[in-house]
Amino acid sequence: VAEAAGQDLSVCVVEKGAEIGAHILSGNVFEPRALEELFPDWKERGAPLDTPVTSDSFYWLPNGQHAVPMPGPLLHMAPELRQEGNYVISLGQLCRWLSEQAEELGVEIYAGFAADAPVFVDGALAGVQLRDVGISKDGKEKDTFEAGMHLLGKQTILAEGCRGSMSELLMKHYNLREGVSPQHYGLGVKEVWEIRPENHRAGTVTHTVGWPLDMWCYGGSFIYHMKPNLLHIGMVVGLDYANPYMSLASSFQGS
Repeated sequence: VAEAAGQDLSVCVVEKGAEIGAHILSGNVFEPRALEELFPDWKERGAPLDTPVTSDSFYWLPNGQHAVPMPGPLLHMAPELRQEGNYVISLGQLCRWLSEQAEELGVEIYAGFAADAPVFVDGALAGVQLRDVGISKDGKEKDTFEAGMHLLGKQTILAEGCRGSMSELLMKHYNLREGVSPQHYGLGVKEVWEIRPENHRAGTVTHTVGWPLDMWCYGGSFIYHMKPNLLHIGMVVGLDYANPYMSLASSFQGS
């Protein structure tokens, strides 16, 4: 946008991981609408979206032996559950590809640096302070110590995820949670299986509710077939479950 308007815009991205995407572990079903707005030619650019959804199903599992398909009309009432036109992707790979596109446009990316604290000027968020490096495990400065620099900008955008430490500080500082609905959190586990090619159906997407969760837990499971012969399988449960003995890892294994 800045290039089209003939404006010189400096953008800096700070990433605590060793590279962009290092902390993004999700394999997911991706809706490409926002990507098409950013890069209408994303296919020509080689974006890592090579597994379009070919089949989409939703089941209720009353137990470990039976699966009841959810009726099609019910899914049409909830369009966000339909996956037509979406892709099964590795979100880490997509983030790495996006970082390459950003660098080509002149964005500066500092990988391996963690933002440690917000910087305020006259009560407004003006940037971030990077974490000090060269600190020993007992908290003392080593010979390699370097104080974290201040990165200041006209706008600071936080992209820390659902409960980032700096985001929480700012929400308290500006009372952003006052008078709004509480945030909902979930706990998830996922595995990636490499399966035999004859058992793989690229682009097949399956979601379930019910077993092995009980009726007092909200959540469900997912199974995504991604090229070449990978199976992303996992389960998510709302973090407000009441049973203290509920183990998500054990439930995921069906025990």
